[in-house]
Amino acid sequence: MPPLILDGTSLAKSIEGSLKLRVEAIAKRSGALPILATILVGGDPASATYVKMKGNACARVGMASKKVELPDSTTTAELLAAIDRLNADPNVHGILLQHPVPKHIDERQCFDRIALAKDVDGVTCLGFGRMAMGEAAYGSATPAGIMTILDHYKISLAGAHAVVVGRSPILGKPMAMMLLNKHATVTICHSRTKDLADIVRTADVVVGAVGKPKFIRADWIKPGAVIVDAGYHPGKMGDVDLEAAAPTSCAYTPVPGGVGPMTIVTLMRQTVEAAEAACGIQKEKTHHGGTEKKLKVQS
Repeated sequence: MPPLILDGTSLAKSIEGSLKLRVEAIAKRSGALPILATILVGGDPASATYVKMKGNACARVGMASKKVELPDSTTTAELLAAIDRLNADPNVHGILLQHPVPKHIDERQCFDRIALAKDVDGVTCLGFGRMAMGEAAYGSATPAGIMTILDHYKISLAGAHAVVVGRSPILGKPMAMMLLNKHATVTICHSRTKDLADIVRTADVVVGAVGKPKFIRADWIKPGAVIVDAGYHPGKMGDVDLEAAAPTSCAYTPVPGGVGPMTIVTLMRQTVEAAEAACGIQKEKTHHGGTEKKLKVQS
């Protein structure tokens, strides 16, 4: 039997369709559209492209976006002040600080300045801690999108051994906690792990999140494993050698068209959830494979 393609593009389009209806309901209830504020510091072309893509996604679901563009010379204090203004703006429902910021800025301090109720990209330490403990929080967008894919395609995680290769604070670490919360047995690895190939060979689910093209080789992955490739590099390559590994897998996310579209639509969905909370529409929200109560808006 050929492997199942975990198509993130078609799933994201389906979710966008439902988000349009939710945005219309918010506008009818409050007289205003959900707003995602994006902060771009400096002139990095790749970051500018990502911010543009997120703005386009807002437009597709009928949301509004607010762009905050700051020069390379911006200080940590100036960036914190910009975040404070967005936190205080009742018309802004979600805040995205585009990573990375210039090296002289304390990125972690700035991430943690974002109000929990507006942390729709799941980047704060508080949000991570609450998510890890099973409390209401917006999950980091990429791993939360991955969990939505796995849930949609009915990939069984309970009791499975999942190996996450990568430990970044916005991908590898939250990914591991989300899998653990769905009853997987989780091993976190990285580029310095000893006997990495042997560990990956024990995995029922392999998550490539190390940020290096084709770092995970096909002969590291046992036949019948599920492959989730969260990487994207020039030449349309991921972190896994998918061309060689995918044919013997049980299921895999393609690159492109797998994880990427789900990252963006998760950001949109979580902004819509924040707007629903702000205008008093009480609904359950579903992310990273679980259903949780809505966050209360902080006044």
